[in-house]
Amino acid sequence: MKPLHQIIKKPLITEKTSLLKEAAQVVAFEVALDANKIEIKQAVEKAFDVKVVDVNTALVAGKKKRVGRQFGKRSNWKKAYVTLAEGSDIDFFGV
Repeated sequence: MKPLHQIIKKPLITEKTSLLKEAAQVVAFEVALDANKIEIKQAVEKAFDVKVVDVNTALVAGKKKRVGRQFGKRSNWKKAYVTLAEGSDIDFFGV
């Protein structure tokens, strides 16, 4: 298995993910493109000491951007929605 910091890049903290966390115990992460659901589950359980019930992944296409006359494209990235077991919680801010 790859190191945890290579699988989980960063948590996604948006208004949508905050509502998901409150309503359904779902937390979102940006993960490596080549990471599979089993690796993501093991990495989250080990890093945050929680029990994971389910993992759903989504590939997000990079946007086309323009700088002056030139066109470019941002990189594609992968998002993982991790459902936590009842009673488990991840506190990113430590408040």
